[in-house]
Amino acid sequence: MKRREFIAALGGAAASVPFPLRAQQTGKLRTIGFLGAGTASAWSPWTSAFVQRLGELGWTDGRNLAIETRWAEGRNERFAEIATEFVRLKVDIIVTSGAAAQAAKRATATIPIVFMLASDPVDTGLVASLSRPGGNLTGLSNQSRDLVGKRLDLLRDVIPGLRRFAILSNVGAANGGAEMEALQAASRALGLEIVTLGIRRDEEIATGIETLRGRADALYVVQDPLLIANRAGISTSALGSRLPTMHPAREFVQAGGLMSYGTNFPENFRRAADYADKILRGATPGDLPVEQPTKFELVVNLKAAKALGITVPATLLATADEVIE
Repeated sequence: MKRREFIAALGGAAASVPFPLRAQQTGKLRTIGFLGAGTASAWSPWTSAFVQRLGELGWTDGRNLAIETRWAEGRNERFAEIATEFVRLKVDIIVTSGAAAQAAKRATATIPIVFMLASDPVDTGLVASLSRPGGNLTGLSNQSRDLVGKRLDLLRDVIPGLRRFAILSNVGAANGGAEMEALQAASRALGLEIVTLGIRRDEEIATGIETLRGRADALYVVQDPLLIANRAGISTSALGSRLPTMHPAREFVQAGGLMSYGTNFPENFRRAADYADKILRGATPGDLPVEQPTKFELVVNLKAAKALGITVPATLLATADEVIE
């Protein structure tokens, strides 16, 4: 699943260096500008899925395709800079995450843009509608707002006495607003109290989580490139502060978190490659409906549960898509 060998070839390169290297390319290649909102290492399971799917669809690096990649490394201010560079390079298509898609949209109204992992693309103004996006954008929604209630229910199943939970978010990101609003509404309906922990830089995460010790019964992590890049550190700090965690994707749980419920990120990146293929072959992005997830995964880490002294109900484990023991 994690093609480390492939990523090792590109992850060590500087953020401004394209991948893969194309020293012997000849002729005119179609070009994809890949704007990674996080880091090469954090996104490694997903970028490899994207490139593999492109290969299955007949797009081979150096033969008929070039991929220019840039990593924002969780720094939102880099989004506009990278998007502008891609416009200057006259790439054929920009592929990015929902977090950076807004910057790409502001940078160009003509170059097709494919987004994956977008939270509520209609509410955030990325597209006019899911069925008829219009304009030059299309892609995949992860329905983050719709998952809030289910994630809180799962936390309450594991922590029957849950009364107060903390929310870890990147306050410098615009994409988490809808999820935060949904969390506040759901917590009021359930009679739960919220402690908010907003960070802007990775060095604030560990100290911030430490301040939650004794002030919250659990930690809910909002989906964001900066938090994805620091998932291992978040899990370590949360365990140290005796905080059970709920995450947006399995990769957080594989890094030591307690539980996740959400879409399969590698599958979203594969499906993004399908969009890129159609557009490179002549399709208009505004005519391609935005896809919504058809399946959500529940992943539980029993090692983390044991470290926290938590007993996960057998009924919940029976419904899990993956249990880490």
